[in-house]
Amino acid sequence: MAQGGYGTTARLFHWITFLLVLGMVPAGWVMTQEGLDRALQDQLFIFHKNFGVIVLVLVLLRLAWRAIVPPPPLPAGIPDWQRQMSLWVHRLLYAMLIFMAVTGYLRVTLGGFPVEMLDALGVPRPPRNDGMAALAQRAHFLGKFLLIGLVLVHVVAAVGHAIVKRDGVFSRMWPPIRRSG
Repeated sequence: MAQGGYGTTARLFHWITFLLVLGMVPAGWVMTQEGLDRALQDQLFIFHKNFGVIVLVLVLLRLAWRAIVPPPPLPAGIPDWQRQMSLWVHRLLYAMLIFMAVTGYLRVTLGGFPVEMLDALGVPRPPRNDGMAALAQRAHFLGKFLLIGLVLVHVVAAVGHAIVKRDGVFSRMWPPIRRSG
């Protein structure tokens, strides 16, 4: 493992979020297909909505953690343009994960549908508003393209650092967990 890697907590936030998003993207696509069995569709909607809440909480916790424990610096040989790209892709990934969770929540609750996890916790909902629900649905639909694009840029860059450059950037976040926080 390269020196200067992320600690266990940051790695857990990263990989748990990645796995949840990896499951939510295809679930979101399948659940909106015409002719899908209603029981399967209901289960996919429940999964997508409730894990969206979990992703939002994880991202907010991750940002709080990042404020307390700043990320390790990139290796010295990384060009400035790559440093800037990395910074902006990460910022946009955080922003889009929050955007997708909020627009999904608004689409569901303003449309009068449950978010089972939040309902069980007694979280109040906004009043039904079909016009705003439709706007949130459109924003969520369009946002997924930017989120998927950012994830692909992030993955391609990570794989490039791992396979082509072999400069230690990839191993900083790779799942083997370190003992320090």
